[in-house]
Amino acid sequence: HGGEAHRIVSGLHQASLPIFSPDGSQIAYTGVYDGNADVYVVSAGGGEPRRLTYHPGPDTAVGWSPDGKRILFRSARTSYSDPDQLYTISTAGGEPAELPLVMGETGSYSPDGSHLAYVPDFQWEPFWKGYRGGQTTYVLIANLADSSTVAVPRSGSNDNLPMWVGERVYFTSDR
Repeated sequence: HGGEAHRIVSGLHQASLPIFSPDGSQIAYTGVYDGNADVYVVSAGGGEPRRLTYHPGPDTAVGWSPDGKRILFRSARTSYSDPDQLYTISTAGGEPAELPLVMGETGSYSPDGSHLAYVPDFQWEPFWKGYRGGQTTYVLIANLADSSTVAVPRSGSNDNLPMWVGERVYFTSDR
């Protein structure tokens, strides 16, 4: 039925990629303040955002842990070349924890937090619908206990933005 819209965060800089916490009480987002992209969290009702990451390279919010205590984000902070890696950080701040995966761009936790559906590779031109070259993206399911992965079956399609809902993984695709 809609309602009255109100501003949640303000400022002259960019705030993007908002993601609600599992209980809907908080929003994680990527904020560009002072010239660098970092992860922020704010109450869903608005208020003063809290900056959670302080790395000089870009950190981008990706999702939440199922219990709502940690935010999943991507960063190239320890990458030896191009690929981003996935990390989590507590909503209270502190040091980020690297996930036991070689690289990652987007991801979503299973309801019990034991697995992650994720896209390992970055696609330079994500708007090339029907593209079937070497930059096609795919979804993997990782067991976080041993870092083993299983690929979601595909036939050269671009699969991206996985989201775990109950026992199923949904994702966008140009199949």
